Amino acid sequence: MSTQLKSFGDAARPHAARNRWEKPLLYLVLTLLSVATLFCLIWMFYTSFKSNAEITMNIFALPTQLHFENYVNAWQTAKIGVYLFNSVYVATVAIVLTVLVSAMAAFILSKFTFRLQRLVYTMFIIGMLIPLQSVLVPLFIQMRNLNLLNTHWSLIFSYTAFGLPISVFILESFMRSFPDAIIEAAVMDGCSIPRVFFQMILPMSRPAIATVTILNFLNNWKEFSFALIFINDDIKKTLPLGLYNFLGAYSSNYAELMAALTISSIPIILLYLILQEQVINGMTSGAVKG
Repeated sequence: MSTQLKSFGDAARPHAARNRWEKPLLYLVLTLLSVATLFCLIWMFYTSFKSNAEITMNIFALPTQLHFENYVNAWQTAKIGVYLFNSVYVATVAIVLTVLVSAMAAFILSKFTFRLQRLVYTMFIIGMLIPLQSVLVPLFIQMRNLNLLNTHWSLIFSYTAFGLPISVFILESFMRSFPDAIIEAAVMDGCSIPRVFFQMILPMSRPAIATVTILNFLNNWKEFSFALIFINDDIKKTLPLGLYNFLGAYSSNYAELMAALTISSIPIILLYLILQEQVINGMTSGAVKG
């Protein structure tokens, strides 16, 4: 008996020593990744207060004097405020349409049985494999035929269409785990299907909806190709096109560009801070299912 205990202790000793080193090593790797990620934001922030001469002399040095006029010039002269409003408007409307349509499609695909159900779901999944660049010319012709060129609706419809595949995939997987008995009980109590969807399914799907919102908002916020092809009027351009104006063929205003980038990062950071709890809940609930 004592021999067996001794052999068990000898076998457990290397395992305990390995666990003692695994956690500090994991923390070290996560710390390095966090520093690498945050350094870009921190560098962009303090560079926005430097002059172009200071940026040219030493790109990583701290500013010797805070140049708040970079933000004033970026907001007024470069019309970042106009571009910011256009991006917020286009991204918000596209997100509302994407979440509403994808949630309804996911509800039908996950909780109802009908002919060609698998084919419809497969078509949504195939949509994730279509490169954006491959449909620029057909979409341009289609928008021209619909008289939507040079309007925000050309961007809204395009962003909604490209956001549907990943949104349906996430929401359908999440809704599939809901017990059918809840929906059946609601229907037996006289609740209509639209009421079940809006009053039961949508509130229960908040974590997945938060994830879909952040993913699509990021894609819509930084999208450049559609905006470049569809929009001509300067007053209707979105933020990525406005940021491109700071880069010229012979000179570039990096100081004001960093200020504009800092302004453009604020809505994304605020959105994540607002929805981070729902995103984390969605990740943890997905991790323990099954």
